[in-house]
Amino acid sequence: MSGPGNPPEGTPEGVPGGGEDEYRSVVFDESFVRAARIQEFSAQERLDDADRAVRVRHALPRGLARQAVALITLIVVAFGFAIYMGVRHPYKGRGQDATEQLRATVIPLVPSGKVASVSATAPFRGQRAEAYRVGAEGITMPAIHRIGDFGVGEVTQAFSTAKLYLTDSSISQETVTGGDVSSVRALLDPGQLDQFDSSLSRPYTDGTHEATGWLVRFDPAARVRLVRDGIRVQGTLDAIETGDDELEIAADHTFVYALYRPGFADNAVSLFTVRRQMRFHFSHADLRQRQIQVVQADVAAGPLACGAAVQNYFRPILAGQTAPGAVSGADPYRHDRPVGAVCAPLTDATSGQPPATASATGPGVRPNATWLPRGATGAPGAQGSPSVSPSPAAARTAAPSPRASRPSLLTPPPPRSSSPSL
Repeated sequence: MSGPGNPPEGTPEGVPGGGEDEYRSVVFDESFVRAARIQEFSAQERLDDADRAVRVRHALPRGLARQAVALITLIVVAFGFAIYMGVRHPYKGRGQDATEQLRATVIPLVPSGKVASVSATAPFRGQRAEAYRVGAEGITMPAIHRIGDFGVGEVTQAFSTAKLYLTDSSISQETVTGGDVSSVRALLDPGQLDQFDSSLSRPYTDGTHEATGWLVRFDPAARVRLVRDGIRVQGTLDAIETGDDELEIAADHTFVYALYRPGFADNAVSLFTVRRQMRFHFSHADLRQRQIQVVQADVAAGPLACGAAVQNYFRPILAGQTAPGAVSGADPYRHDRPVGAVCAPLTDATSGQPPATASATGPGVRPNATWLPRGATGAPGAQGSPSVSPSPAAARTAAPSPRASRPSLLTPPPPRSSSPSL
């Protein structure tokens, strides 16, 4: 026989070799050994007083452990990237980078003769500004209604903020006399603060960095003072919704200042007039934070010298003085100046000429250019030198631009007689 035979009653259960060997399909190769979770210490390790006879190699199989580490690393990286993109992602909404910058044009208005003096006690008597309101009362609100996606409350807030900006930048004595302008700066959208600061610290006539585009202020070196209640204002405010989901406020106001210099010409008082056409933009965030974007400023101011550096301050020509030099036009060959008129002639009446009568000019013809209010000569307290009244043709030629969204600075359009402002 080749081997022992089986007992008659069969192989007892549990005896090796009995029945089908349950371990016959198991191959104890090297990979099986390496995959074992426990490993017996070697003889040397046992001699070194090992506490246990076996060691646990790792809780997870090697492949699964690597996958877990990779998954955890991926989750951490994805979470960090999500935080980074939430703070600085390329698809910003209304923010500093999206804020529109101011475009400004400032034109000096030059008198053709001697600037007239007016009454020190009633400087606006007999002037076109006599009917204007005093200070901020002249900045009136229109009827409020919903505009596009902007409700009545938001439109009201926009008008109120625009009025506050015009008040702080054109009427506040601290601002006008060349003092602190922090109240103006506090109203601006954060995206315009750098432009505003550089316009005041380094003003330049490039259409974006004129300080006098942001606000009205007289050169402190000129030492001019305002007469009591010496600012008269008239103009309009309008609102529309732009295509960028912004609310636009258009402002067109004339500000008339009664000025004098202490100790000069017996403290004679004269008028200085500034017309400001402004455009303001408001996003929903701006309205919540009570901020404003000043996107356009077209300014005409005088009496000033044609060559005056108006990008920083206004240095007015006072009563009894004349402008040095003649009015110069635009030079298309000079690329160091913005496109547009360098300066423009001021109304003759403001320079000391008497107002023309109907017989001298013809019915319905005004001899005064609509840039500025009528001058003081012929009014009570006026001390200007009389001169010849302008002809009707000269009056029509001198008439400059009234309000427009983007008025031409080279050739003014025909005047609009129905306009309540300049």
